[in-house]
Amino acid sequence: MSGSAHRVGIVLVSHSAAVAAAVAELARGLAGGGDTAPIAPAGGTPDGGLGTNAELIAEAVKRVDEGAGVALLVDLGSAVLTVKALLAEGDELPEGSRLVDAPLVEGAVAALVAASVGGDLDAVVAAASEAYDYRKV
Repeated sequence: MSGSAHRVGIVLVSHSAAVAAAVAELARGLAGGGDTAPIAPAGGTPDGGLGTNAELIAEAVKRVDEGAGVALLVDLGSAVLTVKALLAEGDELPEGSRLVDAPLVEGAVAALVAASVGGDLDAVVAAASEAYDYRKV
């Protein structure tokens, strides 16, 4: 797929900037690197602390939005609540932004693979959600 095609963007929301950045890097690497769909971390607070921040999330969504939708994967607690609040406001995130019920790490990899091969938002959300089925024992 060429880099000019509009692909679903992915935002990873974690309480930790380091975790969000590391998961994005891992997903890029496991998705084959190169010309992947846009993915951005949105972790921590502006001062570098632990937590979630609506402005950082909204900025990350704008960076990855190519017009095909944005899948937001979150870690826990207030990350979920912050994304839900942004979606409820209606004008903070672009149309087609969706909170995904998926594990952060496995879901990020699956979502990025699906988005990178041109999957639409529903396909990306489904791929990420199916990551719950990856049993480890």
